[in-house]
Amino acid sequence: MQDVIAAVDLGSNSFRFQAGRIVNDQIYAFDGLKEPVQLAAGLTADKWLDDKACQRGLAALRQFHERLAGFKPEAVRAVATNTLRVAKNAADFLCQAEKALGFPIEVISGREEARLIYVGVAHTLPDPHRQQLIVDIGGGSTEFIIGKSFEPVLLDSLYMGCVSYSLRYFPGGKINKRNFREAELAACHELQSITHDYSETGWERVVGSSGSAKALEEILVENGLSETGITRDGLEKLRTIFLRAGSIDAVDLHALRSDRKSVILGGLAIMVAVFHEFGLQRMEFSEGALRLGVLYDMLGRYHRNDLRDATVGAFMKRYRVNMRQAGQVADTACSLLAQLDPAAADPTNMNRRFLRWAALLHEIGISVAHAGYHKHSAYILANADMPGFSRMDQGRLARLVLAHRGKLARLTDIEPSSPDWLLIVCLRLAVVIHRARDNRGVPDITLTRMGRGFIVWVPPEWLRELPLTAAALEEERLQWRSVGRELTVRALAAQTG
Repeated sequence: MQDVIAAVDLGSNSFRFQAGRIVNDQIYAFDGLKEPVQLAAGLTADKWLDDKACQRGLAALRQFHERLAGFKPEAVRAVATNTLRVAKNAADFLCQAEKALGFPIEVISGREEARLIYVGVAHTLPDPHRQQLIVDIGGGSTEFIIGKSFEPVLLDSLYMGCVSYSLRYFPGGKINKRNFREAELAACHELQSITHDYSETGWERVVGSSGSAKALEEILVENGLSETGITRDGLEKLRTIFLRAGSIDAVDLHALRSDRKSVILGGLAIMVAVFHEFGLQRMEFSEGALRLGVLYDMLGRYHRNDLRDATVGAFMKRYRVNMRQAGQVADTACSLLAQLDPAAADPTNMNRRFLRWAALLHEIGISVAHAGYHKHSAYILANADMPGFSRMDQGRLARLVLAHRGKLARLTDIEPSSPDWLLIVCLRLAVVIHRARDNRGVPDITLTRMGRGFIVWVPPEWLRELPLTAAALEEERLQWRSVGRELTVRALAAQTG
């Protein structure tokens, strides 16, 4: 079996494209591009992306678009990291970015970024079954992971990166003892929130990944400051060289590339702090990184071993969801959706999958409080760490779950043409149908469209036997009318007559 997939990484320093061929459950890279966009350099003090940075990013994505010609939509995954997590105008940029790239872009959380980095690094190590500490210094954030085999044990993302630190502590590339000390102390302060837990967990090997670690290793080795890898002694010697130069422009070192000069100081200061706080002497480098992790995560989905399913199952257990009730609500909701959209009969259909996930998780908020539990459920889904889910994924789940009961008029942020309206009507009806929690299974009910509204066809005796359900359906009719849509309940006999 062979197929091709591609990952796009919208990092705070560089945008990267990587394509790989799947051969016998392994990924072999065959094409890649890197553009030093330095998106984080365009982030103002009040967290707005300036126009120049946006234009650099869009230009890079247009180049990637050419390489992605002919790729199937499901074979491409684009993820965005720290700068687009924090930028206030990220939504505006992403709208233009998706048009330039030609594919959807997911903003992932820091912990999800860390997980994907670990997946990428673990697949490059000769012996991934040892316990390892992974450090990935990016442009706007630094990810830390302890993992063993292909499973992370600890995951953290700290708000410090080579671009942001270079701009803040080394403006204009000026170097002195004071600004180096301030940068290192700031990084040490950030690290102190995680060092205890990491030291308690322990590791057998330390691995650096991504651009800063690669650049530092190349500089240290090429200039005789280290035999292999990144060492404490080599970092101290490199810092001394920079201090003597006084300016990044005066530094003349082998392997210090022009596209790294403006961000190397911040990366060095963070790495020195990491070595100090974790008590490290040496770190090796791995070519595995976020984009490779994205590819292997896609490979798992390709084989229908989607981490998101495992995450949903874990959440159901953690929040003590009534498995039987959630399952029958999910089955009924998906059955109704397939009636509205035949494509949703396919278990891999993404609208169906989101509906099922939402149905399985709609009652997790009961663990907080029964009153207004749908709001608690939505809050948890929007804010919890959910491995495998992007921020947009979580936002969509939260909206669906919030909408499963109560006032529809609150859903002003959903576009009238959004397919989520179909998912919402199916979920709300499924919850009403199974409100008795009596394990009756999927009922003999038909759901059809009527313009922008819907018709629910039910057996005539069904409503007579279930007056509370009939009353709930009447309330549903009023709720859908409040958002300009009709929901009509009719007897099945009227449909056939």
